[in-house]
Amino acid sequence: MKRTLFSAVLLSGALLMGACNNNKTAEVGAEGMNAAAATANEAAANPVVDNPNVTTETEAPNPNAPVMTFAVAEHDFGNIKQGEVVKHTFEFTNTGKSPLLIENATASCGCTTPNWTKEPIAPGAKGTIDVQFDSHGKFGIQNKEVAIQANTQPSITKVVIKANIPGDGQNGPTR
Repeated sequence: MKRTLFSAVLLSGALLMGACNNNKTAEVGAEGMNAAAATANEAAANPVVDNPNVTTETEAPNPNAPVMTFAVAEHDFGNIKQGEVVKHTFEFTNTGKSPLLIENATASCGCTTPNWTKEPIAPGAKGTIDVQFDSHGKFGIQNKEVAIQANTQPSITKVVIKANIPGDGQNGPTR
């Protein structure tokens, strides 16, 4: 019984070794294996992200995409007092051929709060972005950006607010 079992194991091992060709370099060649490994490493290091709003060099932009057009994309409040809360409304027009939908608007700082039109803006219609700036604890020249993410090409549009908060000489620098 032991002999039969040992013979069966030995025979199956010999068949597996003979059927399996482990010498891949003979079939593919060392250069082919290295090229395949390099391609696999490059793909892992540079994954492709499918974003329909981003065009490549060979791909034409969508001619029917909505377009967010601001009459003025920057507002300067000038000199304001420290602690003052100021607000500006940016108005834009959808100059594209399809409805514009704002997904999100984010400010570069917690002291700046954006609020935007939530409904789709039809072609030719107007929408707004309200930007509020709280100057508590701020001194000097302030530049704040609001990034608006929408179904436009490119998908991010920015507006900027500026202010100067002169110091009183006791709590901060004067300018």
